[in-house]
Amino acid sequence: MTDKIFRKIEEELARLHMKERGVEDLKVEEDVFDKPTLEALYRLANKGLITAMDGAISTGKEANVFYALGENDRKVAIKIYRITTSNFKAMSDYLLGDPRFQNIRHTKKSIVFEWTKKEFKNLMRAYEVGVRVPEPIVAERNILIMEFIGEDEVSAPRLKDVGEYLEDPGSFFEIVVEYTSKLYQKASLVHADLSEFNILVEGGVEENARPVFIDIGQGVTLDHVNAEEFLRRDIQNICRYFKKIGVECDEEDILRRVRGE
Repeated sequence: MTDKIFRKIEEELARLHMKERGVEDLKVEEDVFDKPTLEALYRLANKGLITAMDGAISTGKEANVFYALGENDRKVAIKIYRITTSNFKAMSDYLLGDPRFQNIRHTKKSIVFEWTKKEFKNLMRAYEVGVRVPEPIVAERNILIMEFIGEDEVSAPRLKDVGEYLEDPGSFFEIVVEYTSKLYQKASLVHADLSEFNILVEGGVEENARPVFIDIGQGVTLDHVNAEEFLRRDIQNICRYFKKIGVECDEEDILRRVRGE
């Protein structure tokens, strides 16, 4: 399968090299595989970080996520941000004010590259303090490789799709609050887009179901000017959803717990 992915990438590179200047803007497979992205994938494959790559497991306005195999046939997810169609204004709002990204250039390419790096760093911070997130592996340009969450090449479902079937939604909710607290108190991060759309349900809907926080690229450090506003919004989102499936939730109480007050 390694040879197959090399051949596919090399064929695309060879074809694109024949085009005129401006090839970076060529749209290939839903704006994802432009020439520089293919070259970056080739480098990652050459290092052994990608040994096989399959079709998209999720698609969005800003990025596609692909199922792949990495070193030692480890199942991984490859998230590729689109440079031509991403929401740069929204990305800039979360990057500005983050001391880790003070000197970025305000070009589409630079913002997407920094956003990819930011998601990698946020995942690493969360992973290191015990929050269940996809383990980050590498970030290069607009490509993020991380642990695949799911079974048999099928991604774990989002909370929005299976939450009503959870056998113990109360316990699941408590873990969500615990993870939010760890992000805040130990990783000095706020997810900033936490909702039923950005939580996966791992292990089925039985009593051992566990949340996995995803799409954490917009997460901000506590010294970000809007950190507290984003935290309140996260808590409002999760309380709103869990109330719908029968879990009692007091927003102010959760806020105090998350802050450790």
